[in-house]
Amino acid sequence: MLTFIGLGLYDEGSITREGEAALQAADRVFAEFYTSRLLGADVDDLEAHHGIEIEVRDRAGVEQDPEPILQAAENGDAVFLTAGDTMISTTHADLRVRAADRGIDTRVIHGVTAETAASGLTGLQNYRFGKAVTLPFPGLHGSGDVPPSVIEAIDANRERGLHTLVYLDIKVDSHRELSALDTDDPYMTADHAAGLLANDWEDELAVVVARAGSPEPVVAADRLSALAKQSFGDPLHLLVIPGELHHVEVDALESLAGAPESILPTESDR
Repeated sequence: MLTFIGLGLYDEGSITREGEAALQAADRVFAEFYTSRLLGADVDDLEAHHGIEIEVRDRAGVEQDPEPILQAAENGDAVFLTAGDTMISTTHADLRVRAADRGIDTRVIHGVTAETAASGLTGLQNYRFGKAVTLPFPGLHGSGDVPPSVIEAIDANRERGLHTLVYLDIKVDSHRELSALDTDDPYMTADHAAGLLANDWEDELAVVVARAGSPEPVVAADRLSALAKQSFGDPLHLLVIPGELHHVEVDALESLAGAPESILPTESDR
């Protein structure tokens, strides 16, 4: 059996009870933290809290050499851990398909996702979100600005009146130890992202979500150009570009995110 478990958004306590029970019953536990990570806990914290040993796999160890994971699942109960919800990344769906093709039973135990947290914290209705995008660091995609595909996706959502969730890039590719980061500023911050997007939509409304799932998340709404000049503290950060706003969403952005009344649509605009 191969069980995929989402750890949730912040620390060792963010996992569901169902996930914790499956973790305790596992013969071997694998994890990856290159797609995302828990900011409130490292591998040692997870191992100590749950009384387990975790074998952390890098990108190559999941995508190119998953054999140790698959063999463990063939011979017993194996668990594969990720931050957030375990099936958001296509990497993990591919691993599940590989297991199924070998006749290995699989199970998915979901965790809270950044997508649902962004909706809940901002008050923007989840069914009004369109296609999500990832904003990479400049230069990593062959140019020094925002990739055309990101601009096109946001524009397409806005034309349909839909909100866009913008995931922010993680510069590091793997974490054998979550606590041993040797790169400077590996996580794109919301102010950096707002500055990049302000080149195309300087005066447009945007919403920052910082440290979703933590005891003290930050939610802030303003023009992109204004958000680019602010600091939102430690990662992880997200950015939302709203589309058309329902009156309840307008009220939520003003009350929950501190959006200036001057940039919100009035009743006559809706």
